[in-house]
Amino acid sequence: MESITIPRADQQNRLYRYAFGLALLTIVYNVAEGLIATYLGYEDESLALFGFGVDSFIEVISGIGIAHMIVRIWHKPGSPRDDFERTALRITGFAFYGLTGGLTVGGLYNLFSGHEPATTFWGVVISAISITLMWLMIMGKTYVGRQLGSQAILADAECSRVCIYMSVLLLLSSGIYELTGFAYVDALGTLGLAWLSFREGRECFQKAKSNNLCACGHD
Repeated sequence: MESITIPRADQQNRLYRYAFGLALLTIVYNVAEGLIATYLGYEDESLALFGFGVDSFIEVISGIGIAHMIVRIWHKPGSPRDDFERTALRITGFAFYGLTGGLTVGGLYNLFSGHEPATTFWGVVISAISITLMWLMIMGKTYVGRQLGSQAILADAECSRVCIYMSVLLLLSSGIYELTGFAYVDALGTLGLAWLSFREGRECFQKAKSNNLCACGHD
């Protein structure tokens, strides 16, 4: 029997649909994570968990820009970043800077006042789930990017790693508090999230000013 070879165009469409599906799934997940994390962070008086939830809402804006990017390169391969994406990046950047300010002020206040959360159990749970799902998302994006030879999708996968860094930071601060009851660890975790938020905001503005695919790791 003669084997059937799928035309390259069909393969590309299938992969782009997969990439777009991952982008939509990321948006939906971040909405759910944001709602749950902000609610539980407020109830448990954990600023680190609350800030993590706010970050998830900001990632929704970024995710919309990524979904638009995938549609753009799907239909217009090689086209430069457009005004919609640049606007989404600027909005995301301003939101991250706002989060940075709020977390810095709140983290310093809690640090000097010795404020302790009621519990950080849900911070452990949510961060563990986030690490697992975001890693799977990155693996999926990397696979699609390599199959398509798309530097834009590969860059998005690489830049998504900062979400894992945030989740690991939340896991560490929440886990240490649950195990030791160390009063200042939630505030320190909050300040760590503030620094990562600042870096994300700076990266967004760097990308908005140029056609660079990713500014990850730039100091």
